Amino acid sequence: MAEKLALVGIGKIARDQHIPAITANPDWSLEAAVSRNSAVEGVEHFESMDALLETRPDITTVSLAIPPQPRFAYAAAALKAGRNVMLEKPPGQSLAECYALEALAKENGVTIFATWHSRHADCVPDLKAWLAERPLKKLEITWKEDVRRWHPGQEWIWEPGGMGVFDPGINALSILTEILPYPVHLSGATLEVPENRDTPIAARLDFVDPSGARMTADFDWRQEGPQTWNIEIETDRGSASLSLGGERLEIDGKLVKQGANHEYANLYARMAALVKAGESDMDLSPMIHVCDAFSLGKRVVTAPFHY
Repeated sequence: MAEKLALVGIGKIARDQHIPAITANPDWSLEAAVSRNSAVEGVEHFESMDALLETRPDITTVSLAIPPQPRFAYAAAALKAGRNVMLEKPPGQSLAECYALEALAKENGVTIFATWHSRHADCVPDLKAWLAERPLKKLEITWKEDVRRWHPGQEWIWEPGGMGVFDPGINALSILTEILPYPVHLSGATLEVPENRDTPIAARLDFVDPSGARMTADFDWRQEGPQTWNIEIETDRGSASLSLGGERLEIDGKLVKQGANHEYANLYARMAALVKAGESDMDLSPMIHVCDAFSLGKRVVTAPFHY
């Protein structure tokens, strides 16, 4: 029998990814939507989380597709009401919030899942398996996209807690922390912040690899034309190139796998498995790198940004 689910936040990502993934998965039944501005045709609508929780005790799971700044209050209310919670990335605006939510889920005996959709791209498991057998020499992340295309008019990303270019950059970091056979940490960062904004529009990161490999990441939100989501790897036994955000994998210059976009379908399949098993998944390693970048990063003021 399908689990009854409510989707909170009916914006671009909800319509583009969440709703199609939910409706295509027989483990889920989309029973309600919570939004002050938008509704889903054929689905019961609520303007507040409190109204949803009070009116629909039969809904067991809440998926939050809202900005990180208000997410803690919504997630905490759902967990305290005994509902399973699925968190869009990043799982919160601070690590402390995320740890508090993890504790609340445990206290109330429910599932919580910090989702990292890019980890579920088709070629990520293949690259992880390939890299596990080869000493790393060099890894370069290039993650550049057009904020006007993907976040049109979304002012929350420029406000404290919105993370700026790390909103997409954390996708690359989620892949990095998945494919590496050991943890790494940040040694330095440069953050380019428009003079009229509070969060960066570009960032350059340097990592310390315990084996001595050179490891960097370059994020930019000013990319025009084709978008770039690449990870280039050199080892002592060949090279690999992961592109299209994880959909395409080349080894030694030859295409070995061309996938498709199944990320959100895989997320909801994972959430269903966690709920059935009574388990949680709150891996915060990608977010630790973001927090370290803000802590260690040198801030460089750049030209104002306007939509």
